[in-house]
Amino acid sequence: MSAMRVDAKVVMLGKESVGKTSLVERYVHHRFLVGPYQNTIGAAFVAKPIQVGEKVITLGIWDTAGSERYEAMSRIYYRGARAAIVCYDMTDTSSFQRARFWVKELQNCEEHCKIYLCGTKSDLIQGDRSLRQIDHHDAQDFADEIGAVHVETSSKTGNNVDELFQRVAEDYNTSAFQYMTGDCPTEETGVDLDQKKDSYFYSCCHNN
Repeated sequence: MSAMRVDAKVVMLGKESVGKTSLVERYVHHRFLVGPYQNTIGAAFVAKPIQVGEKVITLGIWDTAGSERYEAMSRIYYRGARAAIVCYDMTDTSSFQRARFWVKELQNCEEHCKIYLCGTKSDLIQGDRSLRQIDHHDAQDFADEIGAVHVETSSKTGNNVDELFQRVAEDYNTSAFQYMTGDCPTEETGVDLDQKKDSYFYSCCHNN
């Protein structure tokens, strides 16, 4: 008997260069690409199935553009999301302020969206603790205040990346929201990047 399939829409939010694309690249393809990424324009989409008990939770992950000039466009992609991974760079204070902005947006517009506050680039902190600009306890206090899960990750080493997305799937599996329709976009509305052999990095809108 085949496992039941349940689809969940997940949106990645945060300031540009916090490492949203690297997180998805590490999770989907288990790799870290060295060198600068082309900035995401609009959003990129990938579907990733996870076995949770007797169900297969397919995470439809939208990696949104971090630049403020694409702010209005990002709102389109987080509509109907059941989970939001709001990223901040632990070495960049301004990225944490931007994360607070996105949390407020979600609270105002998507009250049923579960928030995961994700600190990125923990490998840099391990290499030089003086680089940390966001105190772990301050971030945890904020997460507790908004009822969010808080995790610190490294796309370079893979630390906590799989665990983060597994937690998203497990939480979704126990949530009543999984039974609501329209969670995950189909191939007609997005690009399944798992079919791309060379790189996850493919956006719905391109910068020519």
